[in-house]
Amino acid sequence: MPFNLEKYTSIKNELPSTKINIVAVSKTKSVEDIQEAYDAGIRDFGENYVQELIGKYEMLPKDIRWHFIGHLQSNKVKYIAPFIHLIHGVDSEKLLLEINKQAKKNQKKINCLLQVYIASEETKFGFDKTELELLITNYFSLKKSEALKNINILGLMGMASFTDDLSIVESEFSYLKTIYDTTRNFSTTNFNLSILSMGMSSDYQIAIKHGSNMIRIGSLLFGERH
Repeated sequence: MPFNLEKYTSIKNELPSTKINIVAVSKTKSVEDIQEAYDAGIRDFGENYVQELIGKYEMLPKDIRWHFIGHLQSNKVKYIAPFIHLIHGVDSEKLLLEINKQAKKNQKKINCLLQVYIASEETKFGFDKTELELLITNYFSLKKSEALKNINILGLMGMASFTDDLSIVESEFSYLKTIYDTTRNFSTTNFNLSILSMGMSSDYQIAIKHGSNMIRIGSLLFGERH
């Protein structure tokens, strides 16, 4: 299914604030479909697979803001470091250090979101609340902020459980918002939270209700993935 402009316009019009950013999830979608969405005014696209992302980056307009939204392996950071706009799923200390290393090689800063584990499913990744606090203490305190000076932590990201029970989804998003509000009180030069990324095609309305300002929309804009 090609890009659904009508649906995009409808979602955009229902957003309670112009400050909520839509990331169009374009994984497995063709260059032609992405170009169509680009022509409609979208500039933020989310990809899950490094190889696929590189191919699309090379073929599409260079003012696209590419978001890596999948589980990123440390050994693949070097391939996207030169051009990536935002890495959503930073879920380990090892990955954080590798992103910093590759950003330094490219003489730039890479924007990141820390992924927080909020779901009841073991297949999800991310830091729990205690691990997040420890990470901040170890790497972003005023005394240690130089350790990762090629990284900008802009916010937190979380994925709710894959369930039809919306009360579970609601409580998980509410929990992440609480963590975000607490963590936001802490700020250094390379740790300054302004993004709370949660919500996809099936649950973005609940996520927005709980404070999300970045939603990842795929199937509603491009149809189901094959």
